[in-house]
Amino acid sequence: MNPIINSVLADISSVIFGKEKQIKLAISCLLAQGHLLIEDLPGMGKTSLSHALATSLGLSYQRVQFTSDLLPSDIIGTSIFDIKTQAFSFHKGPIFSQVVLADEINRAGPKTQSALLEAMEENQVSVDGHSYLLPQPFFVIATQNPVHQAGTYPLPESQLDRFLMRITLGYPGIEAEKKIILGKDNNINNLNTRLKSNEFSELQQSVKKVKLSEPVLDYILALVNHSRLAGRYPMPLSPRASIAISRASQAWAFINGKDYVTPDDVQAIFSNVVEHRLNVNSGINQAELASELLKEVKVPV
Repeated sequence: MNPIINSVLADISSVIFGKEKQIKLAISCLLAQGHLLIEDLPGMGKTSLSHALATSLGLSYQRVQFTSDLLPSDIIGTSIFDIKTQAFSFHKGPIFSQVVLADEINRAGPKTQSALLEAMEENQVSVDGHSYLLPQPFFVIATQNPVHQAGTYPLPESQLDRFLMRITLGYPGIEAEKKIILGKDNNINNLNTRLKSNEFSELQQSVKKVKLSEPVLDYILALVNHSRLAGRYPMPLSPRASIAISRASQAWAFINGKDYVTPDDVQAIFSNVVEHRLNVNSGINQAELASELLKEVKVPV
């Protein structure tokens, strides 16, 4: 494993117990320059993981609690009239941070949810006819409660598709939960900052150099095209999904100390990249859809 990433993984695992794979996937998502969606029941450590990632990777961090009365201007910022200058001046909102945690994003209305769309896609926001660039690197980490819970608004397909990866944490094991109850060494404020933001950007550029061979690229395209042609997938995968699979595979290979992608790397990240894209509200099990797709497409030798 890449030594720097290994240190980050070890640090975060010291405060988020028993979730090494999910932490590794989350780091892969950020290295691939993608936004991350964490979906689970309340109290599973979604917010803690987000804060730990930002701290350990040396990125500035802001948390926004999404509620039913939250307005887009509460996230982006607003123009305020200055009596002295007789002009409007823009006051930046919490989105002007390298890591923005949209906590319980599906508890806000669709209009507020959509305030993130431009930021996630173009790394800028527009207010009163002016565009403002966001800090680099820039990530949205959103947490989401299950949609069957009271007071939630399902995320639209267009916004779900902008999250490169979705992960779930699940219940901790018995030993991990004992540590959580006892509060053993799980203070995020004590985490080491392993990187500076420019160093993290350099790692992202290194990920782009991980080789995608022709057979592996053909394998990714075969998976995507099968979802379109098979006729039984509610939402076939788009070109944005193809890019997401490729980037996430490169990041996974990089984390594991390789300079090339293998089919195993594609399979390792595949479900987390495509589940939230293949099916949203059809009632079909998302994990089963991704698993079927992997089984139905031949793996290159």
